[in-house]
Amino acid sequence: MAHIKEPKGIDFIIQSPPLTDDERKKISEFIRKSKSENRKNQRKRKTEKKTV
Repeated sequence: MAHIKEPKGIDFIIQSPPLTDDERKKISEFIRKSKSENRKNQRKRKTEKKTV
């Protein structure tokens, strides 16, 4: 994988504003739900493979 050089006059560093507590909670809840759903789907796929 090659290293990308920054063209002259262009800066690739991005500064995003800090998250609020509410945004942090929403993101955490989304991640928690997503992980839970992924675990359920993985279990279903494993049992489906065994029965086939």
